[in-house]
Amino acid sequence: MSDVSPASPAASPDPAALERELAVLFVEALNLEQAPEDLDVGAPLFGDGLGLDSIDILEVALEISQRYGFQLRSRGTLSFSAPDRFARHTTEPRPESMEVDGNTLRLRRGDRTRQMSLDAIPELAGLVDALRGTLSGDARTLQRQFDTRVSGQPQRWTLLLTPRDARLAAQIRSLEIVGQGPALRSVEMQMSGGDRSLMLIDAPTP
Repeated sequence: MSDVSPASPAASPDPAALERELAVLFVEALNLEQAPEDLDVGAPLFGDGLGLDSIDILEVALEISQRYGFQLRSRGTLSFSAPDRFARHTTEPRPESMEVDGNTLRLRRGDRTRQMSLDAIPELAGLVDALRGTLSGDARTLQRQFDTRVSGQPQRWTLLLTPRDARLAAQIRSLEIVGQGPALRSVEMQMSGGDRSLMLIDAPTP
């Protein structure tokens, strides 16, 4: 008869250790000047808590995705008005909006609005230029930022964009846009650090 030792129950995670790990993640992802031990990770992320906005949450989400392998999902609508107005309205998991008019970026969530230059966020500037250039058929806009390669047929085509600018290339390895006829169907962004973002685009509801 074999001696079989009973399996030890899995140890419960230490809440204090988890809080310390989360605080370090926030400080590193957002380049905060305060020490991790001074950060109240139990406070609300928005408003009078930690005071984060959509861009901050994006940075934290990318760090979590890269470090732990989680997939983060959102749902909403996209709109484009020629020549250079682009808007994304997120409905899930939290209502918020991002609007780009020319080189001005506006973020809205509830009664809070933040405005900044698109140049301050190279990865977002690259994505917006890629979408605006593709939707408007503006090859000059695309080729200002990217080397371009088109494959497929008019019924289903793929546009591969590789950043030319070193600053943008440090953030984005490539963008792949797939379309059917005049409509975009997906935008996949491969980040230089290994992360991947996939945007699936449904046809508008009549």
